[in-house]
Amino acid sequence: MSHLVRFADGTGDIRVGLLTGERLRPLAVASMNDLLRRPVAEIRELAANAGEPVPAAGTRLLPPLDGRMEVWAAGVTYLRSEEARREESADQDVYARVYRAKRPELFFKSAAWRVVTDGEPIAVRADSANNVPEPELGLLLTAGGEIAGYLVVDDVSSRSIEGENPLYLPQAKIYTGSCAVAARVRPAWEVPDPLALDLRMRILRDGHEVFAGEANTAQLNRTPAELVEYLWRDNDFPDGAVLSTGTSVVPGLDSGLQPGDVVEIEIGEVGALRSPVVLGADAVRRVLAAR
Repeated sequence: MSHLVRFADGTGDIRVGLLTGERLRPLAVASMNDLLRRPVAEIRELAANAGEPVPAAGTRLLPPLDGRMEVWAAGVTYLRSEEARREESADQDVYARVYRAKRPELFFKSAAWRVVTDGEPIAVRADSANNVPEPELGLLLTAGGEIAGYLVVDDVSSRSIEGENPLYLPQAKIYTGSCAVAARVRPAWEVPDPLALDLRMRILRDGHEVFAGEANTAQLNRTPAELVEYLWRDNDFPDGAVLSTGTSVVPGLDSGLQPGDVVEIEIGEVGALRSPVVLGADAVRRVLAAR
């Protein structure tokens, strides 16, 4: 199994490479956005001709986003998500309608500079009574809208804020510490069927499991290609983008996150993501500032 990664080498230079087991080989590109300005066929050729392995000592994996890349997300793409939104919302019908509608719900999630990755903290809002992780299959997209790879995304959300009024969605979804993505991106050409992937999530509290859930991407009611097509309508992503495809694992209203929790997400054939939970954005800001 190999992964596309963005990493800092032993000298501190930031590079893009192909990670296979313990072997990390650099690609002949300047950045992740440089890679994503190319068609997938060229990206695949670059991966096949990756350079000599770099020394593992001192290397550090970084979020696989840079430049003008953005993270967007789809909502209510699984039946369980539609049920959960109706459960929490004072305006239940809006979620049932979007689940059945031709046009999907798509929303901006994060700029590249605000994304956290493996081992870095996610945050629950201090002004929200109920916050949850949302494990999702993410699509790494080229500037031309091709799917170059798949990765794990956590669309951390405030259920209480969104449930109060759907117009509060940006506040529920977009804040510092609300978007975590795995550092490792599985190349698209190595995943035979993205609609046949097992997804699992659990929440640990004081080392004990307080929530566990699983799903399969076969339960998506919209294809990845359909979501990408709508995202690209009258929109430009010159440096590429990540599109998160929605969740089918939603903790109950009595299973919200607490500071000190740890969220573990795994998607078969793609990868994993582990995130400690903090209250508010200060701890996340310190991590972002230290990069």
